[in-house]
Amino acid sequence: MDRGLTAWAHLIAEAELAGPLPRRWTHSQGVSLRAVGLEPVLGDNADLLIAAAVLHDVGYAPVLAVTGFHPLDGARFLRDVHGADERLVRLVANHSFALLEAEERGLRVVLEAEFPLLEDQRLVDALVWCDMTTTPHGEPTTAEARVAEIVGRYGAESVVGRFIRRASPEIFAAVARVEAALAAQPK
Repeated sequence: MDRGLTAWAHLIAEAELAGPLPRRWTHSQGVSLRAVGLEPVLGDNADLLIAAAVLHDVGYAPVLAVTGFHPLDGARFLRDVHGADERLVRLVANHSFALLEAEERGLRVVLEAEFPLLEDQRLVDALVWCDMTTTPHGEPTTAEARVAEIVGRYGAESVVGRFIRRASPEIFAAVARVEAALAAQPK
């Protein structure tokens, strides 16, 4: 376990989000708390997930928003400014089926070339679960409620609305896989 990684990630996320985007910071803290609950499932990868969870939305920080696509902006910041672990950067870049949103924005080729999807499906699914079962206020929710909230907030025909509706079957499948892994854990 690398608690130094998670402490570092929290410091970076707080520095970039807490002041300019307090609600986004609250969401990121909630996503990180959900990740802590997956430690029994992920073992040695738990700290990587916790770090990715708290950093997944860092690209929303106004000073980091270069392309306007937060997974790409956040991953570039973590790679270029902080020299972050490649797996961490790839998780942030591809969180919650970002490739589908990148496609909507004409950035899929760029995202795939710079930050290939991590092959560890358990980690990818785990970050989807953490993000898509946490409200903007950092509280636990269902994936269905979260998708509905996103569509309601952005509008069904917005870039984000179109993306999240396309991604929802994959989101729900990833959440189901994580919940099955959690249910299989000894009590």
